[in-house]
Amino acid sequence: MVQVPISPSARSSQSIDLRSATPDELRDRLDAIATRIIAGERLDKTEALALTEIEGQENILLLCEAADRVRRECCGNTVDLCSIINVKSGGCSENCSFCSQSAYHPGEGSPIYGLKSADEILEQAKAAEAAGARRFCLVSQGRGPKYNSPKSKEFEQVLETVRRIITETSIKPCCALGEVTAEQAEALAEAGVTRYNHNLEASENFYPEIVSTHTWRDRVETVNNLKSAGIQACTGGIIGMGESWEDRIDLALSLRDLEVESVPLNLLNPREGTPLGHLPKLDPFDALKAIAIFRLLLPEQIIRYAGGREAVMGELQSFGFKAGINAMLVGHYLTTMGQPPERDRAMLAELGLEGGEAPVPQGDRHGRSR
Repeated sequence: MVQVPISPSARSSQSIDLRSATPDELRDRLDAIATRIIAGERLDKTEALALTEIEGQENILLLCEAADRVRRECCGNTVDLCSIINVKSGGCSENCSFCSQSAYHPGEGSPIYGLKSADEILEQAKAAEAAGARRFCLVSQGRGPKYNSPKSKEFEQVLETVRRIITETSIKPCCALGEVTAEQAEALAEAGVTRYNHNLEASENFYPEIVSTHTWRDRVETVNNLKSAGIQACTGGIIGMGESWEDRIDLALSLRDLEVESVPLNLLNPREGTPLGHLPKLDPFDALKAIAIFRLLLPEQIIRYAGGREAVMGELQSFGFKAGINAMLVGHYLTTMGQPPERDRAMLAELGLEGGEAPVPQGDRHGRSR
């Protein structure tokens, strides 16, 4: 995306110390930022870091108001609904500190099973469609098909299952299988996969703190392979793993640079038995602040409530949709339970939002191509 820089005069004319601003000053400052973003300007790292200094529930809600305005103007009121299925679980070769499927630290009660049959996956795809989801993502443990044995037929089995979902339902199949080569990305596209989840999880700087069996750059390579094949990148991360606010900003800026279309924001729900299992849950207002800043940095992207929203946000779940969220997973997650889809639909209705497919960013608001 061609980005319009923020002029020094625009920045200086609005220079207010956000930590000491009165509520009226803060509202005016944030309104000016939202106006510039809607007009096509993009925040830089310095300005985004300044937003992280906003403290206190009332001030964070003012930040959310600005992000909500950007969401309405840039994305509309449709909330993108997606459901996921764990098609292969447990015994993973990677040591991601947040995940209970790792063979290095299997979580309490984490299921272990091989690749599910096409019939079983198709049955759940139909159930997700009946629950209102527009997309259905097939998620598998492991580093990815890029490292499969030449004798493995699992990738081909997944491709055939994708074709059956397309033929026998109207839900759109997505995949999250791990790292793929450029050739495998082309095969996914030919089978009908239009969106692929492959999270960066954290900033490049913080990534070695949570994973050592592969690198952040390995993740980026797969995202680039997918986008080269014409597949939309559903690429986000996890908030609450002990990262700094600067790490969160750096993650959002990396996602902007990669021009990903969809950004899942997971809120860490610490799993017993994992290296991060001892961490306290994220404060819900810190989660709202993070969501709002991601929206201000990524005004046209689909930003998705993902794992942990029920556990972290509790009765404040709906506030996320007033902080910039315009998508969510419905139903259960990979190793934890979600709330019933009818509760999600009722929540959206109360907010005046409609479940469906959110618009995908195609370029900036002045018609320039990405």
